[in-house]
Amino acid sequence: MPAFQTSPGMRDILPADTGRWRRLNAVFADVVGAAGYGQIITPLIEDVGVFTRIGEATDVVTKELYAFEDRGGRHVSLRPELTASVCRAFAQHRPAALPWKVWYSGPNFRQEKAQRGRYRQFDQVGVEVLGVDDAHLDVEVIALAAEFYRRLGLTQVNLVVNSLGEPEDRAAYVAALETYFADADLTEQSRSTLAKNPLRVLDSKRTEDAEAIAGAPKISDFYSTEAAAHFDMVQAGLVRLGIDFVVEPKLVRGLDYYRRTIFEFQGGTLDSAQNALGGGGRYDGLVEALGGPATPGIGFALGVDRTLLACEDEGVFAEESAPLDAFVVDVVGGQEAAAVTAELRNAGLSADRGYDNRSMKAQMKLANRSDARFAVIIGEDELAADSVVVRPMARDAGDQQTISRSDLISHLKETLDLS
Repeated sequence: MPAFQTSPGMRDILPADTGRWRRLNAVFADVVGAAGYGQIITPLIEDVGVFTRIGEATDVVTKELYAFEDRGGRHVSLRPELTASVCRAFAQHRPAALPWKVWYSGPNFRQEKAQRGRYRQFDQVGVEVLGVDDAHLDVEVIALAAEFYRRLGLTQVNLVVNSLGEPEDRAAYVAALETYFADADLTEQSRSTLAKNPLRVLDSKRTEDAEAIAGAPKISDFYSTEAAAHFDMVQAGLVRLGIDFVVEPKLVRGLDYYRRTIFEFQGGTLDSAQNALGGGGRYDGLVEALGGPATPGIGFALGVDRTLLACEDEGVFAEESAPLDAFVVDVVGGQEAAAVTAELRNAGLSADRGYDNRSMKAQMKLANRSDARFAVIIGEDELAADSVVVRPMARDAGDQQTISRSDLISHLKETLDLS
């Protein structure tokens, strides 16, 4: 066993898997870029206060932050999520053009128990829109996530939506839950949660809590006229776009900053206790809490790992192998391979080569393992004649040919239909 391995809850993503990660990010960038969203890249480390604003009673803040004091004596944290970082950036830079539409991708860190599809370092893609208070924008944001899943080929993704109402509605609802759950039969864990945040009791997946939660008051009974109208507009907009959804009164999401619209995408092939692919909602008030002006906002974050698990379960968005165009075999010292490989790459072809001055047989084995379409062979005769041998690597792909060195690139492009 090696002396060092990954830390608990961390893992390496090896080249065999990283291709899908790059493609997933490219698909997401295409979807949201077409809607006018620009990419933002925020630091991995922020002042810890940026994240305590997301909810002092949440597990993210109380149990999961990678928080520490840096060498300058500053209290900082690895970011556990990106919404607060984006809102901090908005408060700091004060963009004039509103709405401010941004998208992001990258890792976050939470010191939690590793699960299938969730690690202590986990990647997300997401969007945030700041500066507009309009139910139609809520619909646009939800529709972007739905389109992203459609582009990946996923069909067993379920959308659930809810509204937490205005802050006053939420406060009245929390008080009603506190009263109701005080006499309910709850597990010890939910009792602890109740003392910190009654809303989070509704998140419990423990079967012992199910009966009590099923009988709990519903947030819809506490909506103001404005909150009810906003949620009605969101639902009507989703119907107009043909996006299927279910209203789930028990959906509360995990962070304290949400107001009004909240939503979650769930993978139909995943275990019900860990089926959330991603979600989000409206968080009016977060920018203000971070020192900026009162600014409405809405966004979502989607988990890359669980999304790819769902793709595997449904047999879509598989890893695509990209065979090399050419593998250069040089048995005259290696300098010719260096030159030819560089020429091929500069011409837009993918190419690799052998090293360590290996024999022809050894280099041809490497060419076979590389899955290259062609081997480009340079021996003493070819060097003297300023030519190369081009050998198809697939069976029944034709015979090898000896061609002029100067014709190599045009020959390969024509054969590969890249001209």
